[in-house]
Amino acid sequence: MTDDIAVVGFAQAPNVRRTHGTTNGVEMLVPVFKELLDGTGLSVADIGFWCSGSSDYLAGRAFSFIAAVDAIGAFPPINESHVEADAAWALYEAWVKIRTGEVDTALVYGFGKSSASELRRILSLQLDPYTVAPLWPDSVSIAGLQARLGIESGAWSQAEMASVVARGRAAAKHNPYAQLAGEYTVAELLAEPHLADPLRKHDCAPITDGAAAIVLASASRAPELCARPAWITGMAHRVESGQLGARELARSPSTATAAEVALGGRSGVDMAELHAPFSHQELLLRQAIGLSERVTVNPSGGALCGNPMFSAGLERIGQAAARVHSGAADRVLAHATSGPVLQQNLVCVMEGRDS
Repeated sequence: MTDDIAVVGFAQAPNVRRTHGTTNGVEMLVPVFKELLDGTGLSVADIGFWCSGSSDYLAGRAFSFIAAVDAIGAFPPINESHVEADAAWALYEAWVKIRTGEVDTALVYGFGKSSASELRRILSLQLDPYTVAPLWPDSVSIAGLQARLGIESGAWSQAEMASVVARGRAAAKHNPYAQLAGEYTVAELLAEPHLADPLRKHDCAPITDGAAAIVLASASRAPELCARPAWITGMAHRVESGQLGARELARSPSTATAAEVALGGRSGVDMAELHAPFSHQELLLRQAIGLSERVTVNPSGGALCGNPMFSAGLERIGQAAARVHSGAADRVLAHATSGPVLQQNLVCVMEGRDS
């Protein structure tokens, strides 16, 4: 079993409100795969394992991930798998696959065309099918309940939520793939009307089409594929109850536990990319992970500036790894979430090793 595995490449499609391609993601994935393979010098035949994350519910077709394989090509045959979740969980599967020693490279990808459907209604299908889903509460309204619980408990304020948005939109000006960016003051944001009290439109991630992909490599391959690999030093994920009433929504014990395991007792990181589709969730996640004010959070702008379903979490890992690749950071943390209001959470810690 090999433990040293690194992210050696990352590429993504632009985060946009709407694309004109099919819901199987092929049109978005083809250029992403080309950029990623060209950047690492690999060919399709060099990839030992492929793993994807997407959703048939979002695509509106059965086995949509099989159609997405067309972006890879019909030949040579590939070793492939899929998760019906954010592709960050596909990366976890690929990480395990390399650790077993079966392969030494893996390409992980995720895609989603949120514009093709009624996203807020589709996400209701994640809820308990007996007591909650039949009521069709939408994802924004449920997040509003979570935000209100945090405000009433004193965990955060609407001004702090607006501050998260203002900082993220300003940071996104430096991210060419971001969907939303700009300069805003907290006062300007607080003057906007509510969408689902206490949430305003800017507190919610936009509907976004997009795709992303990452190449993982073992210790024997990583140095030849990347000048400064982002070595994965810890990764863990945890899940909470599907019953909203059985969870304390203003806290995230699953994130706290996953972070504790992934960090392995070493708390210091230079920056963190947090998958927070709602502004208050960034504040909640910072507290759960225990990030200090010195840690730079979401320098890419985060999910509030572009949230392609089923690849946004993988983007957080890719964006964090890219900081290590460039030398802008030495040790980073990435977080991904899946399910309603932070039900499932994954934490990945990476670092650069200068010789």
